[in-house]
Amino acid sequence: MPKPTKGPRLGGGPAHERLMLANLAASLFEHKSIKTTETKAKRLRPVAERLVTFAKRGDLASRRRAMQTLRNNKDAAHMLFTEIAPLVENREGGYTRITKLGFRKGDNASMVSIELVLEPVTPKVKSSSSTSAPAAAAPAEEAPVEETETVEESAPVETETETAAADEVETDAAEKSDDAAKSDDTK
Repeated sequence: MPKPTKGPRLGGGPAHERLMLANLAASLFEHKSIKTTETKAKRLRPVAERLVTFAKRGDLASRRRAMQTLRNNKDAAHMLFTEIAPLVENREGGYTRITKLGFRKGDNASMVSIELVLEPVTPKVKSSSSTSAPAAAAPAEEAPVEETETVEESAPVETETETAAADEVETDAAEKSDDAAKSDDTK
């Protein structure tokens, strides 16, 4: 027997919840962004991300599994596999973004916008023992910079000589610090 999900069902029993999530996922893939309640969006996120992972694989078995979840919505599946999957092929997760919008006027429900993250991502450089190879390749890609030789002329530094005024300032500072230490001890 399948384990029931925690928390309230989205409007009814488990079958109704699956249908609702399938419809939300199909709408998300067709429109790239939808506005819904926060609870529905949080329940939709793992379903949508799993379907995008299937789409990144791109084989027939993955397409069939996605079609099972999407309830044979061929338009949404086609957009998922042909348009969305190539845009997120370098992304290793986090295909959706939830943004809070405020509260609905009628019942004060927290409304959010859930959208697909389709911006290109720069792949992280995996650290390995041979880090000199990427470091050597990096300067070759940068544009050459002209180097100019600058010469600064400065006056020679004079040696410090202690004057009577400097000695007086140092003794005053020492006396003040001693007075402060004595006043702290008496408190």
